Amino acid sequence: MPASTDILAPVTALLLLTAVVWAWMYITRIPAIRKAGMKLDAELPKGQQMSELPARVRWKADNYNHLLEQPTLFYAVTLTLALLGAGQGLNVTLAWCYVVLRIVHSLHQTLWNKIEVRFLLFFLSSLVLIALIVRAAMLVWIR
Repeated sequence: MPASTDILAPVTALLLLTAVVWAWMYITRIPAIRKAGMKLDAELPKGQQMSELPARVRWKADNYNHLLEQPTLFYAVTLTLALLGAGQGLNVTLAWCYVVLRIVHSLHQTLWNKIEVRFLLFFLSSLVLIALIVRAAMLVWIR
């Protein structure tokens, strides 16, 4: 693999995390729905029925949704860096830092979910992501 594509390893790791959380969400949600005897009703407002499930079940779905929000910026910036031939060195280190923080964030949100800790993890990962975005912008605009 060329050095400029080293950054694709953390991208793939985050994609795998998203797939694992997706599976975990359904492994916990479907039995909870059955246990509650819920009849799914498309006429109810979005999220109303799922709000009746235990918090520990909902946390997995919340985290899955979070993995489809801000990480989209991560995917865009890392692919941009790879295309620019800058997918190595500090950029890879920052990408791995982002992924590790998101893994810790996911574990925290799905298992304990103390909001202050979750916010700190989100804030730190956001700073890393902003650093990647700035580095990509500098390559595109200042080259």
